[in-house]
Amino acid sequence: MRDPFQNPFPSDGARRAIWEMLVSRDIDAFLAADWSMVEDDFVEEGFIGIDGRKETNPDKWRLAFPTLAAYREEWLRQARDFAEQRFAEDPRTAIFTTTTLEDIEIEGETALVRKKFDGGITKADGTRDVLQWQTLYYCRLHEGRWKISGFTGYLPNPMG
Repeated sequence: MRDPFQNPFPSDGARRAIWEMLVSRDIDAFLAADWSMVEDDFVEEGFIGIDGRKETNPDKWRLAFPTLAAYREEWLRQARDFAEQRFAEDPRTAIFTTTTLEDIEIEGETALVRKKFDGGITKADGTRDVLQWQTLYYCRLHEGRWKISGFTGYLPNPMG
């Protein structure tokens, strides 16, 4: 059984850094609702984010985040909303447990990263919040480190 807190790329510097950025740092920043923890993980110029709306048909996907500022506002809204909720389990453990990032394709200074969520988190009232989607991140080696230049996210998991 995999350890959800363990980086699966201990001896691959590029993949290790990408995993840390998109799993550890992203989850901790989201739980703290603190954008400053991740703001340096993005390439602002040319950033683009597509919301797949959990639809398999690309005709239904939307250019929801034409700028990094637009994505930051939505990220902060979601993080603040999450922070106001009460859970019956440790949210950090639940999110790490549902998150899988083991497929990173690197060509030169560009990477395609597949991050998947498959599970859920139990709320204090006993209901279950299902976390089941996936995101394709486009990353670039920028100013000496790997950064996110865009994504196509909120896709169904599995896709078909």
